[in-house]
This record gives sequence, C-alpha cells and structure tokens, in this order.
Amino acid sequence: MTALDKMVDAIALINTMNVSIAPALSMGSLYMNMSNAMGMAAMNHVFAQQQTHISQQAALVVGIKKMYAFS
Repeated sequence: MTALDKMVDAIALINTMNVSIAPALSMGSLYMNMSNAMGMAAMNHVFAQQQTHISQQAALVVGIKKMYAFS
C-alpha cells in the first residue's frame, strides 16, 4: 500500500465514522433536551400546586374571619 492509499483509507474511515456517529449524538442530545423539559414541567407543576395551596389557605382564613364577624 502506498502512502496515498493509506491516506485515502484514513480519510474514508473518518468520514464514515462521522456519518455513523452523527445520528447517535443527535439522538443523545434530543433525549437530554427532552428529559430537561420534562423535569422543568414537573417542577412547574409542583410550584403551581404550592401556590394553589397557599391561595386556598388564604381564602379559608378570609371565610372563617367573615363567619366570626357575623356572630
């Protein structure tokens, strides 16, 4: 094998490797982004539940104060 043949083989191998690795890397990136988005959605859901609970407690306190004000 001449030096040129070895160089061509090396370049062809690198190109083949890049083409075969690209889908795996893009899917890995997609999975990471999806898991991040799902984690943020769960965090937002928990925060909304906490805020709703605080609002419900405040409404209960106001209702009880009004009930005691009538008597």
